[in-house]
Amino acid sequence: MGKPKRPRRLAEDEAMAVATLLRTSPRKLNLVAQMIRGMKAEKAVIALEFSRRRIARAVKKTLESAIANAENNHNLDVDRLYVAEASVGKHLVMKRFRPRARGRVGRIQKPLSRLRIVVREREEAA
Repeated sequence: MGKPKRPRRLAEDEAMAVATLLRTSPRKLNLVAQMIRGMKAEKAVIALEFSRRRIARAVKKTLESAIANAENNHNLDVDRLYVAEASVGKHLVMKRFRPRARGRVGRIQKPLSRLRIVVREREEAA
């Protein structure tokens, strides 16, 4: 028997990739994600390649994964893809402690983020 198949959350002309546990704060990651929103997929990959931010490598890897998913799993045309969504969210926070003066402790929070990239195929201009 088994459980019923879950319906697809995305449209037929979309593909998605998710990266979790990215070692940066959501605020910093959002600056990179904001840079590629709405761009053509190949231009976004080039922009991330030459970005000076450390986390841009992880964003590029996730974007390339979304493009590969579109091509291999959903048979979409790679040349017509663009970044429809690039959303950033909080993940867990590692808590670390550092000794301070007079026997006290300073709390250090190391946030982790998650990134969700959706690429969509552009409609043909008639």
